[in-house]
Amino acid sequence: MFLVSAVTLLACAVFAARGQRGRAAKILRIYALGAASYLLTGLLVSFLTPQRIIPIGSPWCFDDWCLTAEAVRVTPSASNISYDVALRISSRARRVTQRAKGAWVYLIDEHGRRYSPEADPSALPLDLALAPGQSVTTHRVFRLPAEARQVGLVTGHGGPYCGAMDFLIIGSASCLFGRPTMIRVAP
Repeated sequence: MFLVSAVTLLACAVFAARGQRGRAAKILRIYALGAASYLLTGLLVSFLTPQRIIPIGSPWCFDDWCLTAEAVRVTPSASNISYDVALRISSRARRVTQRAKGAWVYLIDEHGRRYSPEADPSALPLDLALAPGQSVTTHRVFRLPAEARQVGLVTGHGGPYCGAMDFLIIGSASCLFGRPTMIRVAP
């Protein structure tokens, strides 16, 4: 779609510069209709697709980069609950070094509130470069209010949670409808 967009917009600019504004406008209208149809299809698929819940211990993969929540240790206190999540980051690549630049994780609750992990300078970064077939284990600790329910871990890379890329990838905008793909860590 990026290539089609670039070529179409370049063609419109060339036609407009040559004085063929009517032709450029017609191409631009057809392009806008196609882009709108694509975005609406993506939103419709996201709306109709049921929420995907990945079990603890199962990998969640983006191409060759995978994240697995191996275990969750829950420690309640009077005012909050601490979730210590053991994460395995792995590469399914066979020949190249792999990384997920800008990888992130959050916990979210039933109301869609996001909770960032506590800062830990000793924790391995999620976007660590991995050799083919390599995996590493790290931890992230989250503190949530005691009333948080239906807690799940969400992850991604290359952009923010529920960002522009979620609109561009068909079926990825389920976060807009309160049904993001997640690893359920607490009922």
